[in-house]
Amino acid sequence: MKTTLVIMAAGIGSRFGQGIKQMEPLGPSGEIIIDYSIHDAIEAGFDKIVFIIRHDLEKDFKEVIGDRIAKKIEVEYAFQEKENIPDWFDLGERTKPWGTGQAILATKGIVKEPFAVINADDYYGKEGFKVVHDWLVSGASETTDKRHMCMAGFELTNTLSENGGVTRGVCKANEDGYLTEIIETENIEKIDGKAAVRAEDGTPNFYPDGTLVSMNMWGINPDFIEEVLEPGFEEFLKNIPEGNIKKEYLLPMVIGELVEKGEADVKILPTPDKWFGVTYQEDKYYVKDAFKDLVAKGIYPENIKD
Repeated sequence: MKTTLVIMAAGIGSRFGQGIKQMEPLGPSGEIIIDYSIHDAIEAGFDKIVFIIRHDLEKDFKEVIGDRIAKKIEVEYAFQEKENIPDWFDLGERTKPWGTGQAILATKGIVKEPFAVINADDYYGKEGFKVVHDWLVSGASETTDKRHMCMAGFELTNTLSENGGVTRGVCKANEDGYLTEIIETENIEKIDGKAAVRAEDGTPNFYPDGTLVSMNMWGINPDFIEEVLEPGFEEFLKNIPEGNIKKEYLLPMVIGELVEKGEADVKILPTPDKWFGVTYQEDKYYVKDAFKDLVAKGIYPENIKD
């Protein structure tokens, strides 16, 4: 069965400046984070990469990574723009696209096989790609009255920054390991090596060891795009409060609503790998050291670009 990896990259550059050239090489041979994700995806068995980008990034993106990756695996592009909306909707003063749900909707007609979704600027480790790919091949086609999806579940303590609080989707699951709820939680910190949020008086409330979070690594069937995301986006636009120009159509929100209604099940696939990314500018130094360590341990060759 053919499988696709969809990489959401339309927001690249928005945090530290405009454009793909603002993404600093972090690997020992000048790799950017996407290089490692694609390396691991190919190793896990994915057959195609779909990059979701903006039109203004296309030239730089292809120069930095797209053309190089196309020599290793089939590559296609989808474009997410704030103007990709129904004719009846007034864009108003909106200045950016509409979030991860609209990003995946941009792949309509391009993604025709079971697919995984990741963020471009996150490092996920090898295991997540393996378990999601294997589920797509073996579990995605089961026939019941529900939609079937999966997600890689990362241990919360393996996703924290050393440089400040982060927002994470904390997962609740039933006894069979299926998602029941995602709780978006802000300002989760690492305190004494553990994950915690502080009460108003500053007292830390610690999460239990083994708490799992979603890092936007999903496994989904392609009919979800046209049958769920497309009508859902129109409904989302119809219900935006007047004058709200920042509200986003988020993939976890859409999936969470389906789970809540009993219309979908999401198998949580735990992974022990350590996630990392550049949430804060200072994180890049840690990330560079982390990749050096992974190379030193033989997990990656020194150069994965060629």
